[in-house]
Amino acid sequence: MREDDDRITLPVHVAGSGTLDRLVDTARDYAKASTAENTNKAYAADWKHFARWCRLKGAEPLPPSSEMIGLYLADLAAPTNGSPTLSVSTIERRLSGLAWNYTQRGFTLDRKNRHIASVLAGIKRKHARPPVQKEAIQAEDILAMVATLPYDLRGLRDRAILLLGYAGGLRRSEIVSLDVHKDDTPESGGWIEIFDKGALLTLNAKTGWREVEIGRGSKEQTCPVHALEQWLHFARIDFGPVFVGTSRDGNKALEKRLNDKHVSRLIKHTVLDAGIRADLPEKDRLALFSGHSLRAGLASSAEVDERYVQKQLGHASAEMTRRYQRRRDRFRVNLTKAAGL
Repeated sequence: MREDDDRITLPVHVAGSGTLDRLVDTARDYAKASTAENTNKAYAADWKHFARWCRLKGAEPLPPSSEMIGLYLADLAAPTNGSPTLSVSTIERRLSGLAWNYTQRGFTLDRKNRHIASVLAGIKRKHARPPVQKEAIQAEDILAMVATLPYDLRGLRDRAILLLGYAGGLRRSEIVSLDVHKDDTPESGGWIEIFDKGALLTLNAKTGWREVEIGRGSKEQTCPVHALEQWLHFARIDFGPVFVGTSRDGNKALEKRLNDKHVSRLIKHTVLDAGIRADLPEKDRLALFSGHSLRAGLASSAEVDERYVQKQLGHASAEMTRRYQRRRDRFRVNLTKAAGL
């Protein structure tokens, strides 16, 4: 159990009982579910790193000290011990992790305090760079990638993962968290419904519940819904996780849900097998592509109104969707000419 979960307890003046103790356990479970599992892991690592840094400096992490946190941020941006310099986005993430951890411990971290805000502003001004974006997987790329997969059970599964992730613009965590039905498993992140015209995915995503419609493709070989049906049929899956591991020989479906890292590894090795960006060394090609390449690929390749892409990706703003678009007509609206120049 995490340290911050222990802080959800009965008031000191209330005597414990079986019912109340069970409610404490339930409240701790809900507290843990308030943030995504990967976020919980990152925040725990952030606190561990900061606490160790404090001890090395002869200080204590509690209660929060704006001065010490300002020095910590400076050390992350310009390390004095030979550690690699962190990016501005990582430093901001570390600060968010500290603020969250302090909140769980009953403290408030004022991020606007001058010792924190001024140091962070200086770091951004001196070190900020445009975000490094992963390469988008285009339509011709995804076709080449699925063509490298065999038609054994493992190949059917991986084909469904790639096509469904691409057509749905899904995060890798969303892909592997799917169940066949609603409430099949406690850790479910959503479920699927298959209709004549396509599949409807109901997802518990980063921004809340949303529905993703995936229509049937123009041919069975590249249709994500057909690929999903084939996998479920031959794997004999009618309950629980949609995407599970397979036996060593690849011919039998197991019960354990796939880890989201499988999606990233799958993308990388099929990119290599398909010869995508063969003009680059293998190391650079592997670094270019990740799970986000599927979402960026849909945003860049779908020739439809931008609002439909925004809805499919679950973005709150069109600006966020545009960050995923690697290929688009940037000057479709010419304000220069519209202004009379």
